[in-house]
Amino acid sequence: MLIPIRDDNPTRRFPIITISLIAINIAVFVYTLSLPTEQALMQFYNSFALFPKAIVTGTPVTPNSIQPVYLTLITSMFLHGGFLHIAFNMLFLWIFGNNVEDFFGRFRFLVFYLLAGIGGSLLQIAFDPNSTIPNIGASGAISGVLAAYLILYPSARVLTVIPIIFFIEIIRIPAVILIGFWFLLQILSAVFISSGTGGGVAYLAHIGGFIAGLIMTLLAPRRRHRRYTG
Repeated sequence: MLIPIRDDNPTRRFPIITISLIAINIAVFVYTLSLPTEQALMQFYNSFALFPKAIVTGTPVTPNSIQPVYLTLITSMFLHGGFLHIAFNMLFLWIFGNNVEDFFGRFRFLVFYLLAGIGGSLLQIAFDPNSTIPNIGASGAISGVLAAYLILYPSARVLTVIPIIFFIEIIRIPAVILIGFWFLLQILSAVFISSGTGGGVAYLAHIGGFIAGLIMTLLAPRRRHRRYTG
């Protein structure tokens, strides 16, 4: 597994949307930790998580789901199931989100982020439309951010931790290698694990978000594109 620490790609403006998204995700996660019982936690997830069958039918599969159920395409992006889940998602958003926000602009980046997340969810739903397993997490949206970064700054250097058995190597590698390797892992995981899910990970949502991010970035006006020159 490759773990990015930071990139060497400066921005021109303060990434207020990226930081705000991170803050909201962390605030929601802290709130879930404050819930007094497991039942209260499950009720919270059942209210705001995405259930594929509910999206397909337009009918909630839990009695306390928010209405309309299509809102869960967005609310589910701000829920996380554990510390490592949110930690890795926010780390990737922190490292790569600021430059993508710099390219799109604040409002467009927010729209891009939400649409990438929705795109990821829709691919997961397409392959398992009758599922009543709750889908949560920002991974689809962040996958879209990674796709945009890959297109915009493929040669940007990313300081990366590479665990090798009992040793840890820290090197700078091009974003195209880091993100390309990450995406390859998502494809292999989706192919070899039934329905694109395994161990609670919705790999198809990662792929869907990545594809949505690629499309939106490729369709963006090229005059806004600032190449990495480091």
